Amino acid sequence: MPSAFQQSVIDEFRANAGKVGGPFAGSDLLLLTTTGARTGRPHTTPLGHVRDGERLLVVGSNLGAPHHPDWYHNLLAHPSVHVELGDQEFETIAVPAEGSRRDELLARVVAEAPGYAEYRAATDRTLPVVALELPDPRTPAPAITSLADKLTEVHTWLRGQLAQVHAETEGHFAARAAAHRGAGTPPPPGLGLQIRQRCLAFCQALEFHHTAEDGHMFPAMEGYHPHLRPVFERLRDEHRSIAAVQSALAALLGGVAVADPDDFRAELARMTEQLTAHLAYEEAEILPLLADVPWPPTP
Repeated sequence: MPSAFQQSVIDEFRANAGKVGGPFAGSDLLLLTTTGARTGRPHTTPLGHVRDGERLLVVGSNLGAPHHPDWYHNLLAHPSVHVELGDQEFETIAVPAEGSRRDELLARVVAEAPGYAEYRAATDRTLPVVALELPDPRTPAPAITSLADKLTEVHTWLRGQLAQVHAETEGHFAARAAAHRGAGTPPPPGLGLQIRQRCLAFCQALEFHHTAEDGHMFPAMEGYHPHLRPVFERLRDEHRSIAAVQSALAALLGGVAVADPDDFRAELARMTEQLTAHLAYEEAEILPLLADVPWPPTP
């Protein structure tokens, strides 16, 4: 739980569209809600931020303490986070910067908020710098009026995240190969935190989606459409098969620093093939049945 002081800041932030007085008057604050690494419960933390183009930068300074803040450990376990910025709210994927890029971004933060230099000097640990992508204002959220619209939105997000994992993976490995100029075999490239965070967020969202379908949506629909039982049985079978690929990807993500590119590419290709076919089949069979079901649900 937030401390009493933190909770007072959160309450004032929400009551005044992001404006907070007292010691934070005039500061650029956001509220970051993460999922607890151990508890699975939401945790909201007020944080200072620096805008860097189309993203926000937050630093795991922990006021110069010798250990990383809890919110940083949480986002490594659950990369999907909720951000409140002024009167705006959005979901995004938290991506810690690495190596020289982290150094560049921290310098950018310190130049705008010099207090972080004091926190950096107070501890021997490397302060994490985390990027939070802002929503693209050129891509307005689609109107969601039915359960079919909602399912389509989820499927579109899953396809988009999978495509980004592919693009970032190939770009990362190409850059590592180009950077190797010595003789002999290049060192095995790791995946990098950006790929890890996006892939982990994708896998967790997919697992949550399929669990909700198996536990709630499919049983309810079977009650209204018993003649479609073979369709739901096939979808559940496909969920189990896709879950096995998720587990294989998760195992590879555990060794992100040394993950073999061929193994990762093979599992990613399996996921893409199976999930693409699964989503297409589900949409063809299920979407027409959901077009007249209102969303959000009526009381």
